[in-house]
Amino acid sequence: MTTPLVEMDGDEMTRILWKMIKDELLLPFVDLKTEYYDLGLPHRDETADQVTIDSAEAAKRLGVAVKCATITPNLKRMDEYKLHEMWKSPNGTIRSILDGTVFRTPITIPSIKPVVKNWEKPITIARHAYGDVYKSVELRADEPGVAKLVFDGESGKHEEVVIHNFKGAGVLQGMHNVDKSIRSFAHSCFKFSLDTKQDLWFSTKDTISKKYDAQFRIIFEEVFEQDYKAKFEELGLEYFYTLIDDAVARVIRSKGGYIWACKNYDGDVMSDMVSTAFGSLAMMTSVLVSPDGKYEYEAAHGTVTRHYYRYLEGEQTSTNPMATIFAWTGALRKRGEMDNLADLQNFADQLEGACFDTLNEGICTKDLANLMEGVEVKSVTSADFIAAIRERLEKRLG
Repeated sequence: MTTPLVEMDGDEMTRILWKMIKDELLLPFVDLKTEYYDLGLPHRDETADQVTIDSAEAAKRLGVAVKCATITPNLKRMDEYKLHEMWKSPNGTIRSILDGTVFRTPITIPSIKPVVKNWEKPITIARHAYGDVYKSVELRADEPGVAKLVFDGESGKHEEVVIHNFKGAGVLQGMHNVDKSIRSFAHSCFKFSLDTKQDLWFSTKDTISKKYDAQFRIIFEEVFEQDYKAKFEELGLEYFYTLIDDAVARVIRSKGGYIWACKNYDGDVMSDMVSTAFGSLAMMTSVLVSPDGKYEYEAAHGTVTRHYYRYLEGEQTSTNPMATIFAWTGALRKRGEMDNLADLQNFADQLEGACFDTLNEGICTKDLANLMEGVEVKSVTSADFIAAIRERLEKRLG
C-alpha cells in the first residue's frame, strides 16, 4: 500500500471481529497502512464526539475509509456506558459530512435461496445519506399549547404554519433536507445505474408530503431529463418514480436485478428487509459514495450486542463476519484502484473468493446454517469460520 485507508473502529462484538479479521486475514498478507480512529462509544464520549468528525474529515482527505459497526446510544446505553451526553448516530454524522449516497447490495450464494421465491438477482438499495430523521430536532410538549413551523429568510421573508394545537401533552419533530444534497443523491443514483447497467426505481410519498417528498421527485425528474435520459435510452435502461407503498409491492413481485433509490429512513428500513429476505443482515455490502468520489465502506448491521455479552462471559460465539470482511475488501479494492495497485485489488478479490469457497463448502456461522440447501452444513464459531477462510485464502494466493 502507498496511501493509507481511514480505519474507523467500532463497538461490541463487531469490534472483536474487526481485530480477528485484521490479525488473521489482512496483516499476514498486506502491508496495511491505515489512519486509525477509535469510534468506540467510550472514546466518542471522551472526545465529545470530535473523533467522529475527525474521521469523516480524514475520509474526505484520503478518499477511502472502512468502518466498523458502532452504537447509537439511547437512554439505556447512556446509563450503561455512563455517557456525558446521548451522542448522535456516528453514521449520520459521517454521512452528513461526506454528503453521499449509501449503496447496499446482498451478498448471495447458490445454497441460500431468497425468502421471496421469485427474486433471481440481488436488489441494490440506494439510500440518501443526509437529513430526514437523522438530522431532526425534537421537543416534548408537556402542556397544552400551539406548535409552529417557522422560517425566517435572510431577505426578511417570514413564513409560519401551525403544526398542531396541543390540548394536552405530546411530542413534535422537525426534519429538513437541502436541494444540493438531494441533487447529489440523484446524480449518484443515475451514475451508479449506468455503471452497473441496472434499471433505477425511486420512491417517496409525495401524495402525503406535498412539499418535502415532492421536492425529491421534482429534482430527480429534472436531473434525469437534463443529464441522463439519453444515456438510459441508449443502454435500454429504465428510470421510473412511484410511491413507496407501490414500490414495496412491485419489489416483492419482481425478479430483482435493479437499484431501488430511497430517502434516508426508507433506505435504512428497506435495506434491512432486502438483506434479511436474501439471507442475513450480515450478508450485505454497504458503501457510501460522495459526489466528489470519496468512499466509505461499512457493515450495514449493528454491533451484535447479545453475542458480545456472551463473549464477555467467556463463551465462543458464532457471529457472521462476512459484511465486515467485505467492508475491508471493498475499501482495499478501491484503494488499489485509486493508487493503481493491481496486487492490492487482486488480494481483495481473492479474499472474497475465499469467503465464497468456505460458504460453498457448507462451512458457515450459525445464522446461515438453517438457510443453506444442497450442501453438507457445518456450523462453526466465528474464530473457526475466519480460520477456514484464511486456509482457503492461502491456497488461492499460492
